[in-house]
Amino acid sequence: NQWNQSPSNLIGYGFKRAAGFMDVVCYTGNQTAGATQAHNLGVAPEMMIVKQRKVGEARPWSIYHRGIDASAPEDYRISFTTGARVDDLGQWNDTAPTDSVFTLGDSTYVNNNNETYIAYLFATLAGVSKVGSYTGTGADLNVDCGFTAGARFILIKRTDSTGDWYTYDSARGIVAGNDPYLLMNSTAAEVTNTDYIDPLSAGFTVTSSAPAGLNASSGNYIFLAIA
Repeated sequence: NQWNQSPSNLIGYGFKRAAGFMDVVCYTGNQTAGATQAHNLGVAPEMMIVKQRKVGEARPWSIYHRGIDASAPEDYRISFTTGARVDDLGQWNDTAPTDSVFTLGDSTYVNNNNETYIAYLFATLAGVSKVGSYTGTGADLNVDCGFTAGARFILIKRTDSTGDWYTYDSARGIVAGNDPYLLMNSTAAEVTNTDYIDPLSAGFTVTSSAPAGLNASSGNYIFLAIA
């Protein structure tokens, strides 16, 4: 039991479905390019995380994020790996999601015939969540999420090159000093001796000491932050 081993320190994240913030959709694939799936987010999803549910299958997570490309994010996917973004028609059929449906291509990652999938949908909700992007500077960089008391959960990934999925939360500490992080793409233990982000009342700060995976000059990054 991975959730009850001794001695172990564990952390879990729980998100509640709410209009404008998050929705969860379960569906069965049909391997038809252009197939649509209804959702109840109430707005167009800005981040979609999709995974096949069948036991024994090793297909990767497929992730859509509006910040992955300035003009056509629906043309790309990214996964919970270190890889950069991939131009892939088979994921979203090069079709942007709407406030009522999202569109699938014929990729087995998201739409294999008669296979079951789960999709987690996120959007920006003022004062609650921010699905966004930034360009690295190599210097201290303030990321404004429109919050009033800073971010309590932060997930960041570089998209134009390889890089890890850095995960921070205020339960383990987002402070002016060292901040523990976990990597979504790794089973490694948390790293506790680095100061790559700092608190910011409006969101968070990526520091000048952060590596290329978080703050390379001219690097492109996507994030999900929750207040």
